[in-house]
Amino acid sequence: MKGSRAAALLFAFTLAVVGCGGDDSGSTTTQAPTTTTTEILDKDPSTSGDAVDNLQDVRGAIVRIVAEGSFADPEFGQQYNAAGSGSGFFVSSDGIAVTNNHVVTGAAFLQVYVEGEDEPRNARVLGVSECSDLAVIDVDGDGYPYLEWYEGDISAGLQIYAAGFPLGDEEYTLLDGIISKENADGESDWASVDKVVEHSADTLPGNSGGPIVTEDGKIVAVNYAGDGAGQAFGVGREEAQKVLPSLIDGNDVTSIGINGQALSDGSFSGIWVASVASGSPADLGGIESGDLVTLLEGLIPATDGTMADYCDILRSHAPGDPLSVEVYRAADDAFYEGTLNTENVLALSFSFESELQDEVAEITGDAPATVPGYDSYMTLTDVNDTITVDVPSVWTESRLEGLWDFDGELVGSAISAAPDYDSWFNTWSTPGVFFGASPVLADSWTVDSLLDRSDFSGQCDYDGRSPYSDALYEGAYDVWLNCGGEEAMLVVVVAEPPGASIIMLVQIQVISEADLEALDTILNTFVADELALANLIDGSTATGGGLVLTGAELLPGDCFNDVDVVTYGDGLDVEITTVPCDQPHDNEVVLTYYFPDTQFTSDEMVWEQLDTVCSDAWPDYVGVPYLESALYFYYYPPSAADWNVGNRIGVCVAYDGDLEPITGSVFMSGI
Repeated sequence: MKGSRAAALLFAFTLAVVGCGGDDSGSTTTQAPTTTTTEILDKDPSTSGDAVDNLQDVRGAIVRIVAEGSFADPEFGQQYNAAGSGSGFFVSSDGIAVTNNHVVTGAAFLQVYVEGEDEPRNARVLGVSECSDLAVIDVDGDGYPYLEWYEGDISAGLQIYAAGFPLGDEEYTLLDGIISKENADGESDWASVDKVVEHSADTLPGNSGGPIVTEDGKIVAVNYAGDGAGQAFGVGREEAQKVLPSLIDGNDVTSIGINGQALSDGSFSGIWVASVASGSPADLGGIESGDLVTLLEGLIPATDGTMADYCDILRSHAPGDPLSVEVYRAADDAFYEGTLNTENVLALSFSFESELQDEVAEITGDAPATVPGYDSYMTLTDVNDTITVDVPSVWTESRLEGLWDFDGELVGSAISAAPDYDSWFNTWSTPGVFFGASPVLADSWTVDSLLDRSDFSGQCDYDGRSPYSDALYEGAYDVWLNCGGEEAMLVVVVAEPPGASIIMLVQIQVISEADLEALDTILNTFVADELALANLIDGSTATGGGLVLTGAELLPGDCFNDVDVVTYGDGLDVEITTVPCDQPHDNEVVLTYYFPDTQFTSDEMVWEQLDTVCSDAWPDYVGVPYLESALYFYYYPPSAADWNVGNRIGVCVAYDGDLEPITGSVFMSGI
């Protein structure tokens, strides 16, 4: 997880758990009742402290819980002195009650309303389980009627009732239904429950923590979720009976003390921390409400949008075991890392700005932290949508050509940016960045060998190599000082994801301390789409070498069909007619093939290879005889103006099913 990527992720999500905590003000909800009925029972409950054995007396064992405190919302920020409500139920006459973790964890205090009483009672939390979404509280007083567990078979069709206080309503509500699924999926964005039942009783926010009971008042499950489709879910009996004894004894289970939610947009993920229980491992370790847990034991959690991986880590460790953790704190726009259950509390993660500011001050003469940073940043994406990075908004001269030329071979995608591109490229007086990513180089180059190849010893003083790591990538970086005899620093980072399917090179030219801030931002935001790169670059269709780039997305520039002849520079005649690129391009298929001059030494070899590559790529477009083929080939000889001398470029364009030419872009990386 990177800084701006994490910030964007937090901005994109809201902390909404349908069918869980409710608003104590009695406000409405967007989830409407479906087909079940609601029955308000008026009979006075039993107050004998006995186990309940009928449906009417269940209400005496149900409590309404109002949790007051401060909570962080990923959309609206910190919410101070907020009150949320849920339900719970007594499981013993001495005030031991069960509810959900998400109802109580992180609250400053609990107010528990007992049947027949207008004033709330205080309660304290005995134990919680984040992953099972269960909690046990001890309510002041005793002599309460309580519920016992159902001992029969729990199967689809079993008549059940959901008891509680939906929407924070002060009036007890009972909702009827049946068990609709015996073994439902327990993976959600706030829990990871091994045993879950699905039922058809209508549940709304505020029902969380209430019991699902039978006609004789026996507990079948603990309600914890509902959705807009009318489905409702309860923590199953087996799960609850496995976890609750430990919670009653005052021990937490699969918990570090947070009220959390998994956030994921498909590319980036983490566990949002809405609140933290005082004195918990999370609290003592320095985690705060509003943090996003981006790494736990070196694993990125919530990649599938659920708590599954997070909870698997907790289940594989005993309470009190050290747990390495990294969080992104939006309030500081910074990452913190540490180890829970140790003295290694969260501390600011590595920052190039703080690490290298003395070196920059030495070569520039600026005092540390005296040079103002950049006012704003912009996101750059290459034309093939494979790599992305944030750079200062004043670095307006960028190259988004999307092709990384490495020693005369096109190996992947690249982005370059600077306030003055020519000055950055040709001198040491202007800041700027190059970012390249390649699946091709990953096969033959390592982090160290690629850094060794990036040797600037003839122009700079070498300041050493250090390891590099973040939430997504790891590798190493070199620092070069006094480059070109001027006040310049060059930082070269080579990194790769786990599995090393791609390798990335980032070079940042630093002129002032403000550029160190930019360096941190760049390294907090650079990201490569491994799948897109793999689809973009595929040498498997090549015989004898070469690089295949495939894609149907139009690029900026002119477009063509096969009507006229247009002459490009260096006497290059191509049968095209330029047309606007904003028109529809139905069924377009374009394949571009780059031929290294060292392997294709004649035009005839190029045409033969292009014929083979294009025909193999789209056999459905090949006609018999060849002149009736729906494929059309273009061949671009070497051009010193736009390409490295020696590279030949071939393009094949597919016609549609009626053999009408399909318009496509030829403006790829300067063509």
